[in-house]
Amino acid sequence: MTKRLTILAGLALAAAAIAAPAQTLRWATQGDIQTTDPHSQNDSLTNAVNGQVYETLVNVGKQLERVPELATEWQQPDPLLWRFKLRPNVKFHDGTPFTADDVVFSVQRAAQASSDIKVYANALGEVRKIDALTVEFRLKQVNPIFMNHLGTIFIMSKAWSEQHKVTRPLDFKAKEESYASLHQNGTGPFMLVSRQPDVKTTYKRNPAWWGRMEGNVQEVVYTPIKSDATRSAALISGELDFVLDPSPQDAPRLRNTAGVRVVDGPENRILFIGMDQSRDQLLYGKVPGDRNPFKDVRVRRALYQAVDIETLRTKLMRGQSLPTGGLTPSPLGTYNDPVLEKRLPYDLAAAKKLMAEAGYPQGFEVTLDCPNNRYINDEEICLALAAMWSQLGVKLKVNAMPRVLYFPKLQRLDTSMYLLGWGGATTDAEIIFTPVMRSRGEGGVGSWNFGDVKNPKFDELAATSSREPDAAKRETLVKAALAEYQQQVHAIPLHRQVIPWAARSNVSFVHRADNFFIWQWVTIK
Repeated sequence: MTKRLTILAGLALAAAAIAAPAQTLRWATQGDIQTTDPHSQNDSLTNAVNGQVYETLVNVGKQLERVPELATEWQQPDPLLWRFKLRPNVKFHDGTPFTADDVVFSVQRAAQASSDIKVYANALGEVRKIDALTVEFRLKQVNPIFMNHLGTIFIMSKAWSEQHKVTRPLDFKAKEESYASLHQNGTGPFMLVSRQPDVKTTYKRNPAWWGRMEGNVQEVVYTPIKSDATRSAALISGELDFVLDPSPQDAPRLRNTAGVRVVDGPENRILFIGMDQSRDQLLYGKVPGDRNPFKDVRVRRALYQAVDIETLRTKLMRGQSLPTGGLTPSPLGTYNDPVLEKRLPYDLAAAKKLMAEAGYPQGFEVTLDCPNNRYINDEEICLALAAMWSQLGVKLKVNAMPRVLYFPKLQRLDTSMYLLGWGGATTDAEIIFTPVMRSRGEGGVGSWNFGDVKNPKFDELAATSSREPDAAKRETLVKAALAEYQQQVHAIPLHRQVIPWAARSNVSFVHRADNFFIWQWVTIK
């Protein structure tokens, strides 16, 4: 099946190269978006592409600064109330007007059980319509990053959603399909033309968009291409204009290729290893005594200290990574605290001693689930860890798969050990605390805590920090929560990604730290 898709992708590229007009943007990444339903999956690539079609009340600009989008102004009359004036004369792609009814509907839709962003929608409190172009949000508690949460909610047409029976997000992990799987109706600068999952998706410029287009792109052809070599070759030959994720191995050659340029930048994204710390026995493993070794902090620490992070950085990532002991997408999330950013030392002897003390001198067997088309060198990172941990007697089976299969598997908690990355435009620790680190609970709390970690001390500190209005007090709470999580080694941090973007030399673009490739800023000369 993979070979067939690769052939189809190649044919699609060839056809695009022959017929592409000058203002057609042809670009690729290693994996496809997961769905065109904007509330179904909280995946950065999916959000970035859907965000060309759907818009939010507030967004971020080229330097991740807060900018108005479908809201033109706002005020906070008291700590628990936000009021927004909506942009007038905006229409959805089908011509229907955008109003407050669509905002209320979209926030409530995003808060439903099948939504993967319900934790953000629920953090907005209760939304209500004041008039056709005014909405307000009444919070149950103070939310220090309310505007960040608001910027994650894409606005859909209530009438269109009701017409096509998509009033709730599709349940992606259950393999549900709906009209929103292949169709979209937003207010954004681009409109979906056709969708062929894992093959090609095309868009055209929205001629009635309310905003000002800075670039000159009229049409976008997006092609997922798993092979690093194929993506790079297509860029060099001119079949592609842009590649979002050239491999670190290919980057030096691309830098020295006439007609191609590479732009580097750190991404707000932390990569780490998660472990099942809840079950008494592992789902996928062979362990002496049928125990779960990950419930022992000594084992978790041993694995951490057996990671030769410098070898990963220099040999595998070719310097395109920023090793850290921090657990937030950006060092700003730890307030650049050197203690919280410091890694445990690589110490194989200490790691072996910890394994013996925990009762595993000969190690154990376990399966590490890993995506093979989501992060830079994701499968290769997992294979490198397998080699490193073999020195502890840990026999790691790397179970690599495409993102479309990987994330639903994790969302079912069908895993014993996994690689995960977390990031985006928000640099605050809260963006990872509530969805990823806290114990699983109602309203999406802990919905990405796939190891089912439970730490009451951390939960209390993190939950308190999420509603603390005083900045100094909140900093103390955030740092204490992170210190507790680190001391218990609930996750094994690896690095923050450095993202190289590659393009033909006639293509200008804006490299943003959330790794969102914004088409309206692209100019093709």
